[in-house]
Amino acid sequence: MAVWSVSLSVVLCLSLWRTAVCGSHHLWLQTLNDTHVHSQFPRGFLWGVGSSAFPTEGSWDADGKGESVWDRFTHSSRTSVDTADVASDSYVLWDEDVEALQYLGVKFYAFSLSWPRIFPDGNATSEPNWAGVAHYRRLIRRLKDVDVEPVVTLHHWDLPQTLQERFGGWLNPNLVDIFADYARFCFQTFGGDVRYWLTIHNPFLLAVQGYGTGAHAPGLRGERQHHFIAAHNIIRAHAKAWHIYDKHFRCHQRGRVSITLGSHWVEPLHGQTTSANLDLCQKSMEAVMGWFAEPIHGSGDYPASLKASNRGVLPEFSPQEKMWIRGSADFFSLAFESETLNAAKGLASFGQMVTLELRKVLLWVQQEYRDPDVLLPDSGWFSDQSVGVEDTVAIYMLKRFIKQLLHAVSTDGVKVLGYSAWSLLDGFEWNHGYGRRRGLFYIDFTRPKRHRIPKTSAHFYRQIVNDNAFPDNHTQHMIHAHFPCDFQFGVSDSTLQVHLSPFSPQFTDPHVYRWNYSGDGSLRPVAGMVLHTRGSQCTDFLFIQRHLLLLEAVGASHYRFALDWSELVPSGDVSSADVEKLRFYRCVLSEVRRRGIQAVVMLYNPSYRSPSLGLPVPLHANSGWRNHSTVEAFVKYATLCFREFGALVPVWITINEPNRLSEMYGGNAEDRRTVERYALLAHAKAWHVYRQHFRQRHGANVSLALHANWVEPANPFLESHKVAARRFLWFELGRFLDPLIGRGDPDARDSREAGSSPIGFTDDEKAELRASLDFIALNHFTTHLVSPQKSQERGSSLMTDHTWTSSPMGQPVVPWGVRRMLSWMKSRYGNSLPVIITASGVDDRAAVDDQLRQSYIRSYLQEALKAKHETECNKTSLQEQHCVDVEDSSKDSHDLQFGLFTSAAHHSRPKASVNLYRDIISRRGFPSTSDPRPPCQRADISTSCRFCATMTESKPLLFFSVCVSFIIIFIIIICVLRKRKKRITTQQLHH
Repeated sequence: MAVWSVSLSVVLCLSLWRTAVCGSHHLWLQTLNDTHVHSQFPRGFLWGVGSSAFPTEGSWDADGKGESVWDRFTHSSRTSVDTADVASDSYVLWDEDVEALQYLGVKFYAFSLSWPRIFPDGNATSEPNWAGVAHYRRLIRRLKDVDVEPVVTLHHWDLPQTLQERFGGWLNPNLVDIFADYARFCFQTFGGDVRYWLTIHNPFLLAVQGYGTGAHAPGLRGERQHHFIAAHNIIRAHAKAWHIYDKHFRCHQRGRVSITLGSHWVEPLHGQTTSANLDLCQKSMEAVMGWFAEPIHGSGDYPASLKASNRGVLPEFSPQEKMWIRGSADFFSLAFESETLNAAKGLASFGQMVTLELRKVLLWVQQEYRDPDVLLPDSGWFSDQSVGVEDTVAIYMLKRFIKQLLHAVSTDGVKVLGYSAWSLLDGFEWNHGYGRRRGLFYIDFTRPKRHRIPKTSAHFYRQIVNDNAFPDNHTQHMIHAHFPCDFQFGVSDSTLQVHLSPFSPQFTDPHVYRWNYSGDGSLRPVAGMVLHTRGSQCTDFLFIQRHLLLLEAVGASHYRFALDWSELVPSGDVSSADVEKLRFYRCVLSEVRRRGIQAVVMLYNPSYRSPSLGLPVPLHANSGWRNHSTVEAFVKYATLCFREFGALVPVWITINEPNRLSEMYGGNAEDRRTVERYALLAHAKAWHVYRQHFRQRHGANVSLALHANWVEPANPFLESHKVAARRFLWFELGRFLDPLIGRGDPDARDSREAGSSPIGFTDDEKAELRASLDFIALNHFTTHLVSPQKSQERGSSLMTDHTWTSSPMGQPVVPWGVRRMLSWMKSRYGNSLPVIITASGVDDRAAVDDQLRQSYIRSYLQEALKAKHETECNKTSLQEQHCVDVEDSSKDSHDLQFGLFTSAAHHSRPKASVNLYRDIISRRGFPSTSDPRPPCQRADISTSCRFCATMTESKPLLFFSVCVSFIIIFIIIICVLRKRKKRITTQQLHH
């Protein structure tokens, strides 16, 4: 029934704005400032928690309480067997509720009075049920005693059933005066201790779901106009109650009165901000919250869009009523929770997408209704009924809303008085029954005693309340310092494809040509004339020159790229290696070295983009890395590369990300361990080949590179999540590094916690693996949250904190993760080996002004600098490779999002991040303005003479210059000789 009712309510809601008039559109066109703000909320900010009577009180017929429409609704055969007869038992255990409030440390408690508990028949002019009155007096006085402000709602949907039967509920205008009498009694009875009154909670759901779709009590599926009539009477009832308080109670009670309005938020589908889509977005807001907010906080009448689309069914206010209703609220009370958003999900079919944007709702209220004070007595999400005290997802939903709230307050200047998490306790969630949980405190509804057990979300919220701050434990403070002079900055590509064309054939064509001989403007070879030519040169590969010009523009000292194994040795047999492609890579390396840049060369880079995963096709067809023959083939291939390129390469990476390679093969756990085992053995054998045959001659360092994103426990209040984080790091890194660095098999604790076997090596293999690593190479991009999950081989699953900045492709930008990763490496492996970050980067769709990438480079380098100063990385590594070698992608991939430059198809234009990165490199970090130390200068002969460098790089220009020089010298010699001859002749004539 719930699914049907929501879909029907959407149809009803859509009718409200289908033909409405355009409203304000600027919020959907505005780019909000999401830069980091101070985590502190203003002093005096009110933190609270909320609940309502029907879902929590129970005791549905105790001590003279009357029946409510929700009692009748849940007891009827139309609904499930669930009832709220006992619920959370808060009528009996109210003192435990107060203890829960004290645990949280909140400043206010938003709760509702049960109208039928105070007046069983709803008639406030008759004798009240004094037992009910006494209950609320005890609760309110107890709250005041413990310094918790009561925020009291008069009516949260539990209308006395008698009023429904006698009058038809809110369809009858008599309810306006009846509610006003009830409100007067409550103001008079409890008002001395109450400073904040809320008349009615979320009238949108009360009217539409109660009198339109039948999803809520009283469950009426009436005519189209019925929910409009109910809403009309609700607005009038609220206004009358406000005027009663304003006239008779305000002067001595000094309280404030409002009505809580529910809202959603919509964005144009796929971000298509056409005029028609923006119209629909504005009308959507006007048809849900504006339906009630415009009469009360705005003009005194319904929104024009609502009236235009519902002529004949929407009641009208008289001119006197408009004046009377307008301004009948002392602040804006907002509910932003799941029920209203769920009722609006169908709006996407009209070009809209419902989103969880509390910040934008607050901005909309600020800009539509003259910047009012705002209170949020109801905000939160829900968990499934199966979720117990470990409600990790609820923490991050709550954190998401509070982060948006912080931006609204600190960045946008919205005047928010306070925020209430909903709800204090698990309870009976209206038409969802006990199928959902929304409480900070867990209740087991199968037990007769309803104990309140704090969930992890309660611990989290308590921390926020106590700190009066957003929980940002990783605030990014900037430090001003230089990187050490031997710190290396680099740029990286994945696999550098062989480009034999375009190829410049200068000096290689032996023919002589005659132009326009036949008058047709063509070149024709001269028969019988053949010139001597030279062999092809590296400068003939135009791609290399153009590509390295980009590299030079960055100013980096290192360039990391991968050779294409499948292109160099297509058959897998090195005896048939492609000589021309070997020459291409040799030219690349020669040109890189000539420019004073050091090459970091990967022998094998597994890639999904290659059908053979980057292997020669015959090897892939023969089971690839699941077959030991690939190990032997790799060692031979590595030997070929060491021999052909060894003199030009100071740093080798044998295999890139072997800890991701097994995922490409799938299969069972045993198959994946086979792939991992053979990849590590292939690396170790290649390392030993280099050590035995090439190191003495070339002196390079050899390692492999691991994918090394950092992880944090998703739920920091649970030991199981901390164990999952340790397990993840062992599975992703420890299993691979421990055998190579010399720790042997992973220790028992790691293996036991991981719930997975080590890769598994024989004793001889362990000896071969041990110490086969010259440095630790890591590819670090981001940070994830990790939670335990036994069904996963690594024993954990990943999730993301939505309060983190993320890229268009969903990569979280978490700079402090790189520092934590380096700290973990040091704590586990000490300073025995240097650590190099061989790849790092983020996608950014911007064609030129890539602000996200700029922020990424700046902040990640800041964290690398902090790691250098705080963790004191080993700085005695070979070949001057030190603690961190930060690199980024140099050219865009096919989706044009990852590079410092646009693709060659877009003429390889530099993006703004190039200038930023080059500036950081030239300044050697982030020096302060008062730091007198000059930045280190890289010794580079090519920069000492720009003219010389230019001449050397352009061999045709050099040849032309030499020819011109010879001609000039020849002319000078002729002139000198003629002058001398003339002088001699003149002397002879005189004699």
